[in-house]
Amino acid sequence: MRRIEEADDPRRRLLIRALAAGFFSGSLAGREALAQALGTTPAALPPGRSIYRIDGQVVVDGQPATLDTRIGGNSTVETLAASEVVYAVGESAFIQRSESRVTLAAVERDSMVVAGLNLLTGKILSVFPSGKAVRLATKNATIGIRGTGVYMENDPEQTYFCTCYGISDVVANDDPTSQETVAATHHDKPLYILTGAPAGENIRAAPFINHTDQELMLIETLVGRRTPFVFPGGQYQGPRRGY
Repeated sequence: MRRIEEADDPRRRLLIRALAAGFFSGSLAGREALAQALGTTPAALPPGRSIYRIDGQVVVDGQPATLDTRIGGNSTVETLAASEVVYAVGESAFIQRSESRVTLAAVERDSMVVAGLNLLTGKILSVFPSGKAVRLATKNATIGIRGTGVYMENDPEQTYFCTCYGISDVVANDDPTSQETVAATHHDKPLYILTGAPAGENIRAAPFINHTDQELMLIETLVGRRTPFVFPGGQYQGPRRGY
């Protein structure tokens, strides 16, 4: 488990500290720290706005992205080295890490309702509205979710998948006998989904890594929601659950 001070990117360390100060304290200092790090205090994005924050170089549908770029339900989003983007599409929202490529799938052409997400490479934290089924895919896994916050990392050997809250049906692509349903309230059962292990053994327990509750709170805020967990007293400073 990584605490805030061990986060892998200095900008992300600053972001998480600012989010903690802004979300978990009502102090003026906390709000000022949050605004300094993010440029603005988090709030629901205005109509027609997709991107909340860009660090570095981001490409949307083959074109360099700016804060004015619109991301649709069928867009492809790519972050280059040392880059990150925070964005929303309809009622779904995302933090896409460096060197990641994601294709979205809408329920129908030109819709802003996300029905699918394919993580081709990299890492992404996502939140989706309750009551709507979404299909997630990587090289190793196919995952059906319902009203869920999730974090995924994809590499050639395995997929890391955390159901932060909600319900996920996880299946290993090359081994349908390896499948698991996770009902989580707070990162209860992260998983590795593998390729090449014996039948029935391609899903294994994993640790909690590389994402925080503050980041989930940020992207839920962008679509006008709150996470299902709260922490009183402004004392929460990092992931509580360790494995």
